[in-house]
Amino acid sequence: MADPPADDAAIIKDSRERPEVFARLYDRHAADIHRYVARRLGDGMADDLTAETFLIAFRQRSRYDTGRSGARPWLYGIAANLIGRHRRHEVRSLRALARTGTDPVADSWTDWVDGADSRVAAQAASGPLAAALAGLSAGDRHVLLLVAWADLTYQEAADALDIPVGTVRSRLNRARRKVRTALGGDPTLASDTAEVPSHG
Repeated sequence: MADPPADDAAIIKDSRERPEVFARLYDRHAADIHRYVARRLGDGMADDLTAETFLIAFRQRSRYDTGRSGARPWLYGIAANLIGRHRRHEVRSLRALARTGTDPVADSWTDWVDGADSRVAAQAASGPLAAALAGLSAGDRHVLLLVAWADLTYQEAADALDIPVGTVRSRLNRARRKVRTALGGDPTLASDTAEVPSHG
């Protein structure tokens, strides 16, 4: 058997003729997509939305721009669109967290958590931060969490959401400002979520 293709674009291109090859893309990225969706909507929904993300990607693979070697932004964009359909659920969960201080989402995804996510989840468990996130518009929340929790660069977030990088910057700045204000200007509460360094 031949060595696996070096990049995501090669896998997607190859999968157009040999659909079974697409499983390699799933193997590379499913855990990250699942972790991101679980962080936002809970483990139960993450299972379904991760599967749906890859099903949509598989169906749309003929339209993928193989000039882009990495498929992460594309996959996160599909996941973000699916999460957007569940915006009310996400906002309800954030508001419940703000009231109770208990994060049922974080409690349900311990199998998927790693060190960086543990740090973010610990800060997200603060009621004021959850309330601040719930108060953001869907677009601002998508940008902030794709950069903070999915660790996408500004350009990757722009690609994921199919918006200009300037829009990513303005949404991120607006989200940072709103989060800082909601947290009373306490930079320690917003450090991992709102103070994300630019990657590009």
